[in-house]
Amino acid sequence: MLVIGLTGGMGMGKSTAAAHLRRRGVPVFDADAYVHRLYEGAAVPAIEAAFPGTVREGRVDRALLGKEVAGKPERLKALEAIVHPLVVAAEIDFLREQEKAGARLAVLEIPLLFETQAHERVDVTIALSAPETVQRKRVMSRPGMTPEKFEGLRGRQLSDAKRRAQADYVVDSGTTLEKMYAQLDHLIESLQTRDGEVMERLHHRHS
Repeated sequence: MLVIGLTGGMGMGKSTAAAHLRRRGVPVFDADAYVHRLYEGAAVPAIEAAFPGTVREGRVDRALLGKEVAGKPERLKALEAIVHPLVVAAEIDFLREQEKAGARLAVLEIPLLFETQAHERVDVTIALSAPETVQRKRVMSRPGMTPEKFEGLRGRQLSDAKRRAQADYVVDSGTTLEKMYAQLDHLIESLQTRDGEVMERLHHRHS
């Protein structure tokens, strides 16, 4: 089974691409959605211990937690140390399940794929890329988004040029949906017959 890492900056169309792949029958693990679940369950006690007062009614208040880590790299590292191992463990469970089910491909949708070195846990990487004007327009149309917030979020991510340079494949998401879907279909088709090494490594680790 080939393990694919799907990434892209905010507003680059990751969720749209992931939804399309799911419709095509390709299993996708959404790292962001899983973190949301952790903030409502498994990670709550550890986060409350490390960031007292950020839990409200049994779930992590993302806005309060965001304030705790904003502009504080060492606090962000502390949060990642709690969340990261739980996400990786869930990814591995997901990949094992898909392999058992006979999947040829499995996708890990990870926004900060290169920033967090997660590309080392996949066989190939696909980055979604759109011109900055398109990205800004999409992100600014989100509720509660401000130009300052947009720049702050963008500052935490790799530049689009660097992401494109690191990715094995780049899909242009600044075009029409039809064209983006066609690029994805073509790519998925061409990867069907490729073998990956990630699952081999996982097998060896547990054999």
